[in-house]
Amino acid sequence: MKISTKTFLISGGSSGLGLSTTKLLLSLSANIAILDLSPPPSDLLEHKGVKFWKTDVTNVDQIEKAVEESAKWAKESGKPIGGVICSAGVATAAKIIDAHNNPHSLDLWNFAISVNLTGTFNLARLVIPHIISGSQPDEDGERGIIIMVSSSAAFEGQTGQLAYSATKGALSSMTLPMARDLGRHGIRVVTIAPGVFASSMTDKFPPKTRGSLERELVFPKRFGKAEEFAQTVKWAIECSYVNGETVRLSGAGRLPGKM
Repeated sequence: MKISTKTFLISGGSSGLGLSTTKLLLSLSANIAILDLSPPPSDLLEHKGVKFWKTDVTNVDQIEKAVEESAKWAKESGKPIGGVICSAGVATAAKIIDAHNNPHSLDLWNFAISVNLTGTFNLARLVIPHIISGSQPDEDGERGIIIMVSSSAAFEGQTGQLAYSATKGALSSMTLPMARDLGRHGIRVVTIAPGVFASSMTDKFPPKTRGSLERELVFPKRFGKAEEFAQTVKWAIECSYVNGETVRLSGAGRLPGKM
């Protein structure tokens, strides 16, 4: 797929992995529709190739409105929707039973599911009709791509990551059946599962926690960079034969059982 001729929707595109992806695809002349609770940096808002819609991914009406507006903008700009990168998410932490024998909060469980899993599902299902109707297939018959964001926690979740791991494992499990559903429409589905990445959250980790995670890394011996996630998104968009897969982005590291 030629990135420069398309519009991409990015949830969580105002910060972190989503922001790096926004910047990279924008540098390749794509149009970017950002769906987030917070606006992106002001310099991006001034760019003609960027639109921002304040969107809570737990609110299906807000998602639907943002998708409809993005589709209208894409049509007017002559760059049809080529895909969606569902990078909005939350990290939750709680054991199934705590030190005082209190069970896992149902509200926290539902919150993780509503953002990470249901939010991704709703955004994808609402964008897909616009990819089908708005994009002409290329020589392979390809129309677009759905990119979801899982995590290493989908495979070796740590203690206290029960709800988070459940949501990220579900996204990985959705990947192949969704790709099979959408193959006849020329839409690919790829999920990226990052390991531990440098972020405002990991910057606050105490030395013991950071050391425990770094010991599990093989090479490079460092946390991932947001730019490397964006490069993986670019590769997934451009490589038409990658489909129905969850791609680990982890430096060959595995999350330890305890930090």
